[in-house]
Amino acid sequence: MRGRVPVRMRVLAALKGGPDWDSITPAEVVEGRGAQEKLRRSAFGTFVTGRSDRGALGTDHTLELAGRTLRVRVHRPVRGGSGLPLIVAFHGGGFITGVPEQDDWLLSHLAAECPAVVVSVDYRLAPEHPIPAAVEDARDAVPLLVARAGEWGADGTRLALLGSSAGATLAALTAFGTRDLRTQVLINPQLDWTDGVFDYPSFTENADSPTATPANCRAVQRLALPEGFDARQISPMFHDLAGCAPTLIQSAGLDPLEDQSPAYADRLRQAGVEVTLTRYPEATHGFLSMRGLIPAAGPARAEILDHLRSHLAVRSGARR
Repeated sequence: MRGRVPVRMRVLAALKGGPDWDSITPAEVVEGRGAQEKLRRSAFGTFVTGRSDRGALGTDHTLELAGRTLRVRVHRPVRGGSGLPLIVAFHGGGFITGVPEQDDWLLSHLAAECPAVVVSVDYRLAPEHPIPAAVEDARDAVPLLVARAGEWGADGTRLALLGSSAGATLAALTAFGTRDLRTQVLINPQLDWTDGVFDYPSFTENADSPTATPANCRAVQRLALPEGFDARQISPMFHDLAGCAPTLIQSAGLDPLEDQSPAYADRLRQAGVEVTLTRYPEATHGFLSMRGLIPAAGPARAEILDHLRSHLAVRSGARR
């Protein structure tokens, strides 16, 4: 390991069992989501993920796309307002698990304190809906959310995208060609879905991480990507990055995926993109969804808030 795992995370890892990722079946993945959701709703789950900010109200809505209906979770500041920035978020989970509610601690705070309207997209998951279903959902959802922004008191021309892990993949892919995008925030992102992911030094050096283990990484590729699918299509690392919006990348020092963050930041800089890369050395993968276990979530959230405020403040004129 490249650092010391926070004490609470070490205790949890010692007590907690988990699936056998090397042999897990598609049916077991689907069945396991119910247990995950039950845990998330428990008192312990609330302690782990953190409580929503009382300054924001979270409500569920539906988004009608071609041939499917998606749920979106909307966080709005309690004190109201109009013409607020619009932040569209995508949760993590390797394209096979996860729900918008796991990010309520982060997203409700951004809504209350930015202030902004924050919409988290409950995109389709594999194995029922293999890639590129999630990518299609993200790309189709954003323009419709921009068009509906006024319903929630938001201004769709003051837009930011945010995602963690596989959600960061969706944010980065959706950013390409999105109009009026002021910034994107990528949290412990997966930016390379090819077999090259296993060649980064962090994959070996952080192999004993309590989250996003090598076995887990192998499983999500097997379960989410159809056989024969060219993973470069959903790997932002292999796309043309010219013209990308200013980007904040937060990497976790104990994450097997960590080395993708500086590699992507270098590519963005070479493309002339403004980029901030911040490394949280004692953070594990998914740390911003585990506020109760990983202290680094606090300063990381504060950094995201400051970044969004600075890039979404201007109501008109050129993008910063």
